[in-house]
Amino acid sequence: MSDTTPRFSVVIPCYNEADNIVALVEEVVQAMRELGPYEVVVVDDCSNDGSQERLRAALPRWPGVLRVVAHAVNRGQSAALCSGVDAARGEWIATLDGDGQNDPADIPALVARIPRQGEAWVIICGHRKRRRDTWVRRLSSKVANGVRSRALGDATPDTGCGLKVFPRRLFLLMPRFDHMHRFMPALAQRCGAVSTSVEVNHRPRLHGQSKYGIGNRLWVGIVDLFGVMWLRRRAFRTSSCDELGP
Repeated sequence: MSDTTPRFSVVIPCYNEADNIVALVEEVVQAMRELGPYEVVVVDDCSNDGSQERLRAALPRWPGVLRVVAHAVNRGQSAALCSGVDAARGEWIATLDGDGQNDPADIPALVARIPRQGEAWVIICGHRKRRRDTWVRRLSSKVANGVRSRALGDATPDTGCGLKVFPRRLFLLMPRFDHMHRFMPALAQRCGAVSTSVEVNHRPRLHGQSKYGIGNRLWVGIVDLFGVMWLRRRAFRTSSCDELGP
């Protein structure tokens, strides 16, 4: 694959997932084999548990497939996602979290929803209908999703699911800010894209600890919501035009 431009880039933000990340990459490789040329871009967000060392050791296992981008300082999940998309070479981006709770085997189901004709200006989001989380995470996500859905009308039941598929150039049009990954369907719609959801599997965390809770998921998300509402109200689209010649 080193001489082939990938059609898909699977972007995985990673922070302190040393016991999960290499096994997750293996699952992604298995899931992507039948989907054409692809690459896997893991962004290590300045982990301090040896994640980067394990990723570096795994590079020879998947030459031309696995790429590792490393942050010098911890910048958060949204920044890691942006770094991964910037580094990606694929026309289409598939994202999933680095904790192993998203199932890579679901990626083909999302890819299957890419329109075959016309302008494929879409974002396809995973919907974790059966969550395998603690009650705190389930409650905070349920409240945040409910508030967000009523405020933005983005017709997406689970924006917090890390499993998504979208064109790279759509993402490059989105405004960038901390926590933007929680509002990607609304930001995509702001750019004129259509959002659709696909039910996906959700798995329990096997190793490590969650980085989110009530404090940094629910309350911060509500504050960010007002900013996204402001962006949507002020969005505009340019009309078609012709350049005049002499």
